[in-house]
Amino acid sequence: MKWGVSVRTLLFNCNLVLPEEIRPGYVVTEDDRIAQVGFGRPEGGADRTVDLGGRYLAPGFVELHSHGAGGADFMDGTVEAFATACHTLMCHGTTTLLPTTLAASPEEIYRSIDAFRAARTELEGKSLNLHGLHMEGPYLNVDQCGAIDPKYIRDPAPEEYEAFLDYGRGAIKRWTLAVERPGADRFADALMREGVLPSLGHSNAEYSQVLPAFEHGVTHVTHLYSSMSTITRHSGFRHSGVLESAFCIPDMTVEVIADGCHLPAELLNMVWRFKGPDRVALTCDSMRCAGQDVTESILGSLENGQRVIIEDGVAKLPDRMSFAGSIATDDRLVRVMTRQAGVPLHEAVRMMSLTPANVIGIGDRTGSVEVGKDADLICFDDEICVCGVMVRGRGLAGLMKE
Repeated sequence: MKWGVSVRTLLFNCNLVLPEEIRPGYVVTEDDRIAQVGFGRPEGGADRTVDLGGRYLAPGFVELHSHGAGGADFMDGTVEAFATACHTLMCHGTTTLLPTTLAASPEEIYRSIDAFRAARTELEGKSLNLHGLHMEGPYLNVDQCGAIDPKYIRDPAPEEYEAFLDYGRGAIKRWTLAVERPGADRFADALMREGVLPSLGHSNAEYSQVLPAFEHGVTHVTHLYSSMSTITRHSGFRHSGVLESAFCIPDMTVEVIADGCHLPAELLNMVWRFKGPDRVALTCDSMRCAGQDVTESILGSLENGQRVIIEDGVAKLPDRMSFAGSIATDDRLVRVMTRQAGVPLHEAVRMMSLTPANVIGIGDRTGSVEVGKDADLICFDDEICVCGVMVRGRGLAGLMKE
């Protein structure tokens, strides 16, 4: 692209996946933006044309929660690890990402923040959009730790999280916490002050704790059904947990790990029907072995992470008592939602693009095929196999065939 010269690209002969429907049409991008969306015969000229052969053209996937892929974990704390994981996820349709940290020592968390900043600079224009970090812990409930090492779980301490927030200003965009921990309401207020989305997860909270937390800005739920409380009984009376609270609070958004293993198809269908596609985001919650054919891996950094085994299409702790994140990429999630859970394709794509974009406040610029938005687009076939990726108007990884 020459300085000061706009480049127009015409993508035609495709089925446009829009938020409310799928229609044959075309898209014209100009530099990094969508300039036209049309139906029927393309109008006007273009500097290059791409015939998509009747495939689907959809918004790029927006991933809110991934620990890594392609053999790399974001807790490895290197630009190389970020580049490897981002390239793998991008090739499966992800165009915007929140790399996710685990509960760990302060030193490892600071290292991941440094690596994120360096990677965002180094990968600019070469890979997917690194919107910001998602911090998963350390202020969680040890009884709902899942695959997170309990030795790193602790109560929110103002002197610690204020230091994290100060150091990670502009980099940290989301933080998962257990709202029942002492001082959690104050922590949520600090997150809101810094423009960081507080997210409820790895929690044993009851409705009486979730509702006030929602009013403190904790409006999103991390991997619904996984590592959270459900109905309990005290002296014969039933009390709603995090799971039921997410359904009972209409404006609370949720994410589900739609790999077909963490939740069966009937529950995925129920969540979609109950909350609706504008309140449900799909997430892979992938770990380093996503996109690989291996039987063992490490969750977290290579030096301090936990060994996991891979079988039955999912990662597990060695005792097989808990899943340990997923091995899925985002295209698999859309396949599961459409093929197994019976969700219409355009709504499954919406839950993988516009809805998560809205959750993190960037739906005005990405997440749907609309004029004026970033040219973050993907092409896939009837099997939802990604065959083309465009990030801000750039065809990447040799996938977009002209």
